[in-house]
Amino acid sequence: MHLTRFRINTGRPQARRLLGSPHLMHGAVNMSFPDPPPRDGQGPRVLWRVDPAAAGRADLFIVSPDRPDLTHLVEQAGWPGLEQQGWSTFAYAEFLDALAAGDTWGFRLTANPVHNIRKPQDAPKSRTKRTAHVTPAHQISWLLQRQERAGFEVVRTHTAQRLTEHGHEHEVIVHDRLPLQFRKPGAESTTPQAAKDGKDTNRAVQFTRATFDGRLRITDVEAFRRTLTHGLGKAKAYGCGLMTLAPVRAS
Repeated sequence: MHLTRFRINTGRPQARRLLGSPHLMHGAVNMSFPDPPPRDGQGPRVLWRVDPAAAGRADLFIVSPDRPDLTHLVEQAGWPGLEQQGWSTFAYAEFLDALAAGDTWGFRLTANPVHNIRKPQDAPKSRTKRTAHVTPAHQISWLLQRQERAGFEVVRTHTAQRLTEHGHEHEVIVHDRLPLQFRKPGAESTTPQAAKDGKDTNRAVQFTRATFDGRLRITDVEAFRRTLTHGLGKAKAYGCGLMTLAPVRAS
């Protein structure tokens, strides 16, 4: 496993195009690997996330089974004139192996918090519809509902009576909440039969993205390693699901 950090030159037009389109960024990330791993849910997959950085910068993070080659991204959205390579790749497997139950870490996760609903007028056995959580309280609840299975617990505040602004006793905030919608370039027109069968290849992709920052404690190290390498939640192809860790500063 590898963890890569690439600095995006936001002053370049192609960089701004990539930042404005999860579909284009997904394609650019995939081009970093001659043979991207299969997305069958069995093994680790390629995960990515874009974080805003200081001085109008943006950083692209990639977790992947194989080492990426981001030469094309340097040419399109980096600083091709610099002598440095333009990105840094770290041996992530060694870090994952050193994790242990009970460890406490700061974390950042960009995710697609969703739930399935059935409208009151629908028949009891009708298909449910995937819908985004749009309020901070519901988005944080989405994360808390998945923490046990994902192998961690979000740290609670020191004072049990102390609630966050969203009514939770946990050390986590949610920000950069953004509804996204785009149409895949080159999508073919949909036939009436395809639309009837739910195979509309030309419809817009819609999802809501939210970023969580907080502190967690590892409860199940194997499950947690899977979370870090397989991602958490939906829309992983479009920059969601990647959790990264940072050391917790001493009080």
